[in-house]
Amino acid sequence: MKYAMKSVFFMFGMVMLSALILTGCGSSTGMQRSEKATTSMETFDNDIKLVVAQIDATNASLNDLTRSSQSDVKKAFDLYKKQVSKIEDLQKTFAKHSDEMNARGKDYFDEWQKDGDKYKNPAIQQLSEQRQQELADIYGQIARNSLGVKEAFQTYVSDAKQVLNYLSNDLTPKGIESIAPTSQKVIYDGDNLKYSIKYVQTAIDRARVEMSQTGKIE
Repeated sequence: MKYAMKSVFFMFGMVMLSALILTGCGSSTGMQRSEKATTSMETFDNDIKLVVAQIDATNASLNDLTRSSQSDVKKAFDLYKKQVSKIEDLQKTFAKHSDEMNARGKDYFDEWQKDGDKYKNPAIQQLSEQRQQELADIYGQIARNSLGVKEAFQTYVSDAKQVLNYLSNDLTPKGIESIAPTSQKVIYDGDNLKYSIKYVQTAIDRARVEMSQTGKIE
């Protein structure tokens, strides 16, 4: 009889422990998802900072290569070639991390919507739905702004590479002179790209503050 009672208490204790564990996991799920989303935004923001610096470096090297007083064309060309290679790598990374971040954002809000279905209190349910919509709009602004940037970025890199290819076949004073107007447009487009990127950075900063557990960017 004593053995039977011990077994009952043991089984009851195990059930209660399992319930506590499951409850704890459920309560931390939202924080874990939020942490993953903000980590993605931090990574993306770091990408953008590198991109802005590299656009400056690429534009500067192209401007230096095509200026009329350039005395060492070969050296200037090699530097521009190196900068184009770097900006091309960053463009691919930017596109990859942008897609990953958007996918993670979708997962975040899909899971939140599932959790929201558990609320029995109508007021809490409404509050959850309102807050979800607010954050979805804020987070969605990143995707909307980055979409245009991705296309402009791809065009900028493509044009920069075409200028590079042209000069690799005709690195003569006449060749440099003839490509100069196109080169200046590439530089101009790079400056515009940096301007567009600022909107993405602003959207990221706002979303990170809203979704951060501390209410500020760490």
